[in-house]
Amino acid sequence: MAKNLVIVESPAKSKTIGRFLGKSYKIEASVGHIRDLPKSTLGVDVDKNFEPKYITIRGKSEVISKLKKEAKEADKVYLATDPDREGEAISWHLAALLDMDEKALSRITFNEITEEAVKKAMKSPRAIDMDLVDAQQARRVLDRIVGYKLSPLLWKKVRKGLSAGRVQSVAAKMVCDREDEITGFVPEEYWDITALLSSGGDKPGGKENFVAKYHGTSGKKVRLRSKEQVDEILKDLENSLYKVLKVVKGRKKKAPAPPFTTSTLQQEASWRSGFTTKKTMMVAQQLYEGIEIKGKGATGLVTYIRTDSVRVSPEAQGEARSHIASMWGKEYLPAKARNYRNRSASQDAHEAIRPTHPDMTPEAVRDSLTSDQYRLYKLIWNRFFASQMAEAVYDTVTADIGAGRHLFKANGTRLDFKGYLLIYKDEKNPDNTGNKADEKDEGENGAADDNANCMIPELIEDQELRLIKIDPGQHFTQPPARYTEATLVRAMEEKGIGRPSTYAPTISTILARGYVEKEKKSLLPSELGKIVTDIMKQNFPDIVDEKFTAGMENELDEIERGGKKWPEVIRDFYTDFARLVGEAEEKIGKVKIEDEPADIVCEKCGRDMVIKNGRFGKFIACPGFPECRNTKPILEEAGVNCPVCGGKVLIRKTKKGKPYISCENYTKCGFTSWDMPAKESCPVCGSFMLKSYRGRKPVLRCSNDKCISNEDSAGKPEAGAHKEIKAKKKSEKAVKK
Repeated sequence: MAKNLVIVESPAKSKTIGRFLGKSYKIEASVGHIRDLPKSTLGVDVDKNFEPKYITIRGKSEVISKLKKEAKEADKVYLATDPDREGEAISWHLAALLDMDEKALSRITFNEITEEAVKKAMKSPRAIDMDLVDAQQARRVLDRIVGYKLSPLLWKKVRKGLSAGRVQSVAAKMVCDREDEITGFVPEEYWDITALLSSGGDKPGGKENFVAKYHGTSGKKVRLRSKEQVDEILKDLENSLYKVLKVVKGRKKKAPAPPFTTSTLQQEASWRSGFTTKKTMMVAQQLYEGIEIKGKGATGLVTYIRTDSVRVSPEAQGEARSHIASMWGKEYLPAKARNYRNRSASQDAHEAIRPTHPDMTPEAVRDSLTSDQYRLYKLIWNRFFASQMAEAVYDTVTADIGAGRHLFKANGTRLDFKGYLLIYKDEKNPDNTGNKADEKDEGENGAADDNANCMIPELIEDQELRLIKIDPGQHFTQPPARYTEATLVRAMEEKGIGRPSTYAPTISTILARGYVEKEKKSLLPSELGKIVTDIMKQNFPDIVDEKFTAGMENELDEIERGGKKWPEVIRDFYTDFARLVGEAEEKIGKVKIEDEPADIVCEKCGRDMVIKNGRFGKFIACPGFPECRNTKPILEEAGVNCPVCGGKVLIRKTKKGKPYISCENYTKCGFTSWDMPAKESCPVCGSFMLKSYRGRKPVLRCSNDKCISNEDSAGKPEAGAHKEIKAKKKSEKAVKK
């Protein structure tokens, strides 16, 4: 039997595809890229039309040898890497290493890893798309030139270990600019006047009571700017008769949001589940490549996850409509399938992110998923089906209420038909929000109860109303909120900076470099980030200019469309850039960054210790380095006492940044846990409770593992609870790493 070799990027993907193709196909994984530019040198020959010098990636020799052996024995080799620029480039590199003709019909792509999609792709292989490859090469070479020319400059002028990048520097500047806006913001005073009115009766909290807001005089909107202005109005309102002037009833329809793109998925996952952009993409990749589903094997649950398109295939729309009608009823179907318009900058290479198997509801596969996989899959599933459902319908009423020459307005809204809100509540996400995971759990289908019912009582024109009380309120305009990861992604997308595949790594980079710090969920620039950004703004204004960077993204898109040759785009950029680098070398003086004092005296040499930024975050160090090498971790107190020995409990982090808690006397008492302290105390022994998420709802357990509250009726430890020795071993392993 003829043997065919199919090469994908990941082992998980190969396992899923292997289910569909049968014994005549062998599936192997390249495990990501196999060739790249060298790390130790520029790797780009500027004098030879910017020719890249690719080398095999260290550690990939065994993978390459295996692929060469399998390719030699195969009758036909298919390259099935991801359907984007990066995937096309990996296929091109594979073809070069395996001595394959890039024009041969060996490239197959699919937007979803389903049996139908994979088999359909196998029937129509194509040649490697060199326009896609060239667009990826252009981005790689461009980023390498910027990084390798600017980073040594920062090492020399500021300090070692710094870096600059074509997209990361713009993202860092955006965070710095937002901080400048906040610092320079001048609040403006404004007022409102609220009247609590009654349409009848004397009960203070009765249903006949409602609120009306001051609007103005003679039908004109009046902005209230001062207490004097408000006092004058209040005086004028004394002894006024409140009367209904006009009542307007209506119906309002609200359409669902489109299915997810990469950026909107990152934003919603951050808001609803507290996921970082990096975590969202990691979990989404698992759902795309395939999960072991009980009774079905490795199954890809969602379509390709790097997309800026909201397009949905007619087949998927048909499946969704059929499922909606059978599951919730035909009244939840719009008259025709919903189509959404892409943003002007969208590439539209792939569909929106949607479930590949509509019949696999989140609940049906829940036992096969981790908690994070379940939450993200449910979010994608609900958003997609909601996007194809009927509109929500509201009854609305607006009442104009006169009081002398003054006008108040009262508004009421009542949800009459839930429509898509049956499964997906789409409140706007404020700039700064806490983790929604610990709030009231959503209903069976994922939508929390709608709280839009705020109707006013039945009113008629000329009806007299009774004033219960009138309240003036002073307010001040607020500065713009700091970016969160989610809102920075949204801003980058709106400005055309980066692409779906670059949002998460860009944010991870500026955090890892210490240019931006996290305060809860907010992003704020570090002192180092401000210094580096100022250097970039003064000496390389184009590199950190949002419009210039967006324009460069458009140039890369043009290369992908075949409209431009990539060396020409690089040359146009490089001429001015090389000149600016030379000028900056002469112009920039040595920049000294003052270390933040730690208020701790070094017990080894007596110097005042300082806070420094390292590879794994901030730490306390002696400024006498290298003579004195004393360092300490920065520890945060958890605000609770150890249930074992009564000592302080500290919040620590592994080298990968995962938080855990342990006793300050850990080596003696051994208390440690991955779970964070809750506000509640144990009703049995008084120790603090631990809160974890091993499902949709938070699970509380006593921090004292010996407490009887952690045992069920059979006397066994509660499901999901850590045993002391297990937690200890986990923490020791994490700390060693």
